[in-house]
Amino acid sequence: MEIRIKFAKYDTMKFISHLEVMRYFQKAVRRSGLDVAYTEGFNPHQIMSFAAPLGVGQTSESEYFDIELHTAPSMEELIDRLNAVMTDGMRILAAEILPPPVPQVKRETAMALVAASSYLVMKKDGYEEELSKKELQDKFKEFITQDSIPVIKKSKKTEAEIDLVPFIFDANPEGKTTEYSGQYENGTVFYLLLSAGSVNNIKPDTVMEAFYAYLGKEYNPYAYQVHRLETYADLSLRKVSQQEIARRVKEGSMPERKLVPLLEYHKN
Repeated sequence: MEIRIKFAKYDTMKFISHLEVMRYFQKAVRRSGLDVAYTEGFNPHQIMSFAAPLGVGQTSESEYFDIELHTAPSMEELIDRLNAVMTDGMRILAAEILPPPVPQVKRETAMALVAASSYLVMKKDGYEEELSKKELQDKFKEFITQDSIPVIKKSKKTEAEIDLVPFIFDANPEGKTTEYSGQYENGTVFYLLLSAGSVNNIKPDTVMEAFYAYLGKEYNPYAYQVHRLETYADLSLRKVSQQEIARRVKEGSMPERKLVPLLEYHKN
């Protein structure tokens, strides 16, 4: 059976890479004594896949991975057994059994389902600038209501100019901190709901760089802490391939979004 697990990554654990997170959970699952399934062959490994990787230095309360077990206890016991071997800065928040696979139909992994992510972008204390919190908030409201926000989006091989507006699903300058996000005394917190996934993955830093360019200033990424609130699938794109999504985006024919947290996708 396959289980989808949601966890938080915070405090000093924000400094470990995605590869280190994968290795960490492989060891944690072994220590928990769960009846995990392994691949066959000369180098067997746990059958486990993660959703959208989190950038080093960022925190989150919505990281996901799918794992295959031969047998499983109740979800409450599974969560307790994993949390019993977690270190500070890692916490299992929820788990759900996925529906059994349909014969001859490829399983939709957590990574393949990712369509959007929501974030808090919090200004750290000690980074002074000319604009007050109120002035930054007012300017951000002006910025996000523009008809077009052109930016240069870079990948490992190419650079292309895109308009950010279609990929900023929601934004406001009055985000609310949570137990896992932490908070800063200055209280400047931006909220962003952005397109994510393999086709149109927009990072919070890309939006903030564009915002500071709008202000006529240079963005300092070290002055802000990024925290991921939730990771979403889009029910309107159920069973639609990534290639088809890319075509629809290019043509401007995307359907109305129906975003749900990854853990709730199979309940709808």
